[in-house]
Formats: sequence, structure tokens, C-alpha cells
Amino acid sequence: MVRIGIAGLGFMGVTHYRAAEKIANGEVVAVCTRNPRKLQGDWTMVKGNFGPNGGTADLSNIRRYNQVADIVADPDLDLLDICLPTNMHAEVAVQALEAGKHVLVEKPIALTVEDADRMVETAKRKGRKLMVAQVLRFIPEFAFIKKTLDSGLFGRLLAAHFKRIISRPEWSADIADVRKTGGPIIDLHIHDADFVQYLFGMPDRVAASGLVVGEGEEETVEYVSAHYFYDGQNLSITAESGAVATAARPFEHGYDVYFERATLQFNSTWGQPVTVYVSPEVDVASYQPDLPVVVVTPDGERHEKKVELETDLATAGFVGEVQYAVDCVEKDKEPTLIAGAVARDSLLLCLKAAEAVKTRQTVSIAE
Repeated sequence: MVRIGIAGLGFMGVTHYRAAEKIANGEVVAVCTRNPRKLQGDWTMVKGNFGPNGGTADLSNIRRYNQVADIVADPDLDLLDICLPTNMHAEVAVQALEAGKHVLVEKPIALTVEDADRMVETAKRKGRKLMVAQVLRFIPEFAFIKKTLDSGLFGRLLAAHFKRIISRPEWSADIADVRKTGGPIIDLHIHDADFVQYLFGMPDRVAASGLVVGEGEEETVEYVSAHYFYDGQNLSITAESGAVATAARPFEHGYDVYFERATLQFNSTWGQPVTVYVSPEVDVASYQPDLPVVVVTPDGERHEKKVELETDLATAGFVGEVQYAVDCVEKDKEPTLIAGAVARDSLLLCLKAAEAVKTRQTVSIAE
């Protein structure tokens, strides 16, 4: 049994706790927060831009700490799950790794590539696993793209556009503080930059337009529309992210993916599964997707492909990523899907996109 400690009980910390309740071969045995109400299991004040508030939890059998140093020093932890503000990730992760613990850190890995490199190097030196919770790789509607791409069923992928828009994060002072999060260009766009890398590898260049707000230490790219270029490939990949929606539209993500023989569309606000528009060459009768989809044939007919899933689609991504981290620790396998080095490169993509916005130039990804 992998013994998990969670440092930070904000929106993501509580989300990870709830996910860990549904996994196999791992359990949360310790938590850390400075908030005394949260230490008593009252999480009703915890909220984010989707889902209900944090509710309540019975922590009577959980070791409870109000100082990060204490949970880092706990000798009976195998894995420390760090859900603290991003500006704290590097220091706490390095301390935990030095203490002999494996680490799962909420995305993004850090605010700077230098800090990310320090984390990766420490994990390598100590022989510990450094994993970063890039949840999009586990969200069924997005994982569907990867499986479809790898299958070759619909032919070559021609173009893809990803969208991730939220309202200003007034629900959390930490999330709203760009000095702690890096702002939307890092905290939000990291999802799609990472997923682009997951699907296609590291791009060669990026061009972007965007909206820059604030001054000095508080300057940030509030919205970005990025175009990632792969030299020598006839491929168009774009992604937009930002905190520019009104409060009435707190969260939206989705995509349009164009294959030679099918178009995939999904948007979280539609209240329906992925829609697959297929060409006449596709045998719809034999097409067996592994999640619920709506298949639209060229004649406009809609065919519901229902699949029974063990996990609720709304939480499956978080359960999947925590389970994957636990499996890697328990089975001592390399966490290739959420490796720290991979997350470091995703951070680099975000920083390069920010540079492209500010300079209005196409920027090389190579360092």
C-alpha cells in the first residue's frame, strides 16, 4: 500500500484527496494546511471554477500538519502530493526528494525552467520519482484523441485546435496572484501546451498573439492564441487559453481535431459526449470507441455509441493521474506519462508562447 501525504488543501488538494479515495493500492495517511478549519475536515470554503465546494471529510485517522516541513519530515510517507501554490513547488519538491520521498506535484511543475531542472536533477540524484499532474492526458475526452491518433483508424491528423477559457479566478487569492502562479499563460495554457507535446512531440517554433495585463512583477499574458509549428510537417496546431470570460462562464475547454476521414469535436459546456463526424469510408457499424461518443454520418444521421465506464467522466482524469502515480511507486516503474522532465518541457512551451506574445515575433523553441 502506497502511503500518500497531501500538502495543500485548496481546490486541487481537495480534488486529489477525493480522487485518492477511489484508487487501488494507495491511501492518504497525512495532510498539511495552515487553515485550522480545513484540518478539522471542514472544506466547505474550498471551491474552484467547476464542481461543487469541498464539502467535509473525516480526518480522524489522518495525520494532520500545519507546517510543510513537518509533513516533509514524516517518515511514514511514500509519496508526497504537492498541491501548494506554484511558486512553492520547487522548494518543497526538492526538500521531499532529499528526504527520500517520491513526489507528485500539481501542474505546472514550477514557474521557471531553472527551478524545474533543479527538481528533475534532484529526483535523478536521489533515485526518486518526480511526477507532475498533467491531468489532460487522463481526461477521457482528451485521451480519446491520442488513442484515435495512434490507431490510424481515421487516417492522418491534419489540424487541431484546443480551447481553454476561464473567468478571472476570484475564487482563490492564491490562484489570482500572478506572482504565485505565473498567470494564465503558465497556470492555464500549460494544459494544452503539454497535450500538444504529448500528441506530436516538441514543436520547433511558436507564434502567438495575446493580451498582456499588469506591470512589473504582476505583468502576465492574460490570453494567448498560439500557433505551434513543426518544421517539415504539413500540420496545423493551434491553442487558445486565457482568463477573459465573464463570471457567468467560469470554465470551458474543448477541441476541434481534423483527421483525413473524421472530424472530432468536444466542448465541456455542450453537455454531450465527443462528436465524431465520419466520412463515407468509415464503417460506422464496426466502429467501437472506448468512451461514449455521438457518430454523425455524411447523411446527417446521428448514432450514439454508448460505452459503460466504471468511473464518472467528470472525475476520471484526476482518479487516473493519482492511480498512475501510485502504480509507478508501487511497481517501481518509470512515470513516462507524467515525468518531471516532460512537464519541464511543457513549461518551456508556455514561456516561449509568452515571449512570442510580448515580442510579436515567431520564437524558436530550442534553448
